[in-house]
Amino acid sequence: MTSPLEEAGLFPTLSVGDMARRSGVAVSTLHFYETKGLISSTRTDGNQRRYAREMLRRVAFVRVAQRVGIALADIEAALATLPARAAPSREDWARLSAAWRKDLDERMAQLKKLRDTLDDCIGCGCLSIDKCRLRNPLDKLGDKGAGPQRLWIKGMAD
Repeated sequence: MTSPLEEAGLFPTLSVGDMARRSGVAVSTLHFYETKGLISSTRTDGNQRRYAREMLRRVAFVRVAQRVGIALADIEAALATLPARAAPSREDWARLSAAWRKDLDERMAQLKKLRDTLDDCIGCGCLSIDKCRLRNPLDKLGDKGAGPQRLWIKGMAD
C-alpha cells in the first residue's frame, strides 16, 4: 500500500517500469533482486510495485559489485548490514568494498598467473602432463612418482 506521504507526492516512488528504465536492468531482474532481499518495494491498492528512489542506488550498488566479480551471496550479506530501505552511502561502499579487496586481489593474482603461464600449454595440448601448473598447481605428491600416493578412506582425518 502507498503511504499518505507518497500519495501526496512528498515521497514520489517509481513504478517497476520506471525503475527498470532508470536503473538499466530488466523488470525480471528487479523482481529477482527483490526476492533475494537486495531491494524492496511497497504495493499500491491495485497490487502494483512501487520503489523508493533509494532503491536506484541499491540496484547500482549490486550491479557494480557484480561487475567486479563479487558473488551475489556476498552482495546480499553486505546489503544485510544496511537498513532495508536505505541507499548505500560513500562510506558504506568504502567499508563494504574494503572487505572484498583481499578476495579480489587473490583472484587478480590467479588471473595474472594464468595469463603468464598460458604459453606453457601450447606444446602440451592436453593439460594433463605431470608438471602442468594450470591443471595441477602446487603438485607436491607428483614429486613422489606415478600412481596413488595416499590412501583416503571416508571418515578418516586428512
